[in-house]
Amino acid sequence: MIRMYGIPNCDTVKKAKAHLFQLGVNDLEFVNLKTVIPTEELILQWKRAFEGQWPVNTKGPTYRKIKEKFEAANDKAKIKILQENTSAIKRPILEVHGKIVSVGYNETKYSQAIRLKNKDD
Repeated sequence: MIRMYGIPNCDTVKKAKAHLFQLGVNDLEFVNLKTVIPTEELILQWKRAFEGQWPVNTKGPTYRKIKEKFEAANDKAKIKILQENTSAIKRPILEVHGKIVSVGYNETKYSQAIRLKNKDD
């Protein structure tokens, strides 16, 4: 099972979805971060997958608006800020069989993930 977290109108998400479909993925579950608020547990899982870094899109306009508040916050407050500002979350986030395989779009990681998924199926 492949799940992608993202925002539908994000160009990077569109490109990542197109790449997955090109690789033959037709059972993608898409989770719209504009309508589904990620849980604290999920955000922490993303952080672990992102090598201990918070899964934030530091180049985006939403993050620039919340940067000072976010950087000054403790971990609990950072989670709440991301839940309230899901556009600041780095995307897309790709999960295969319940494991985060990519935070952000990376063609190589996506291709490797699809090979693993196909091997496990």
